[in-house]
Amino acid sequence: MLRRWFTRLFDLREEESGAVFAGFTLFFLLFAGYFMLRPVRETMGITGGVDNLQWLFTGTFIATLAAMPLFGWIASRVQRRRILYWVFGFFAVNLTGFAFGFMLSPDNVWLARTFYIWISVFNLIAISVAWSVLVDLFAIAQAKRLFGIMAGGASLGGLVGPTLGVALVDVIGHAGLLLLSALFLIAAAGAARAVQRWRDARPLSAEEILQRQRPLGGSPLAGATEVLKSPYMIGISVFVLLLASVSTFLYFEQARLVELNFPDKHAQTKVFGTIDIIVQALSILSQLFLTGRLAQRLGIGVLLVAVPVVTVFGFLWLAFAPTFAVLAIVMVVRRAGEYAFIRPGREMLWTVVEPEAKYKAKNFVDSVVYRGADALSSWLKAGVDALAQQPAIAAVLGAVIALLWAFNGGALARAHRRIAGG
Repeated sequence: MLRRWFTRLFDLREEESGAVFAGFTLFFLLFAGYFMLRPVRETMGITGGVDNLQWLFTGTFIATLAAMPLFGWIASRVQRRRILYWVFGFFAVNLTGFAFGFMLSPDNVWLARTFYIWISVFNLIAISVAWSVLVDLFAIAQAKRLFGIMAGGASLGGLVGPTLGVALVDVIGHAGLLLLSALFLIAAAGAARAVQRWRDARPLSAEEILQRQRPLGGSPLAGATEVLKSPYMIGISVFVLLLASVSTFLYFEQARLVELNFPDKHAQTKVFGTIDIIVQALSILSQLFLTGRLAQRLGIGVLLVAVPVVTVFGFLWLAFAPTFAVLAIVMVVRRAGEYAFIRPGREMLWTVVEPEAKYKAKNFVDSVVYRGADALSSWLKAGVDALAQQPAIAAVLGAVIALLWAFNGGALARAHRRIAGG
């Protein structure tokens, strides 16, 4: 009875409930572990100096470029179904190493900067690979109904993670949070295995199971070449570039105002954690009850366009009132909209490409393109601030970028509909 009510409430088929629960759990564990560390990352960024953030963004881009051949090598030679296990296991070992580093040298500035760069690479690759698995396993019609619900696990994890971080940072310290995050990451790999086994029992085609047991093959650098050959994937790259640019402009303002108003490290961690809690609380209700229904009835265009349009008005408000309170509201609305609408819609765009592109090209766009845009826009923001000495100028420029983002989102939605044949 309860299961029947649950499936009707969330528009599920009886046979899909186990997979949706496993996908929800995958994202819950992954995001709980990451968002527990996100406030730590922001604190480490401020430790290195707000004036040096553009250098951290540039270092992150270089580190992402260096990581891509390694990921490409794994994706080319490991069974498709096992790519996530290799990636998550590698990152769990890294987290353990950083934990011991913080135990031995908690105030080391270079360790803080290294951790900031590393986790900025980790979060994009790990999240992209998790979505690659779901894009690979679910058909287009299922994706429209189910991706929003499973993304709700990300928001719940994003709510629980910073709550744990705020509650535990004074008890177990930053090193303890890293070790706990590593355990969450290993458990997330177990949830991904449950989704794989569900699809094994219900293959979409006769050849599907055999295909997922084979390596993808090809070059470790195939992700970049696949993107450059496809106007559709170039369009997705532009969408990600504009998204990252908008995020970076707001991120720099957040770091500047938090440093100004909250000088203590633990207080900074708590402020960042509190913002994350509010964002995820708003996101999860939308993901569970709105995202799937909007995608089915209005198409993915509404998911890709609504948030950029709202962000345009947010930047204009910030131009006239550049205070921490206004910045916090704009950040919360934009980030909640990204998790509830932009991310599921963005992942749906990949359902119409070939399997190799779902892993290699997608990860290239989600990591290299994203971090490249971060680095470029960070220097642009620093340059505008240095020349104009007026936050309003940067805010107006952010509004223009957000407007271009909205037009690009609408064009991508039309291209997806055309490729999917309806």
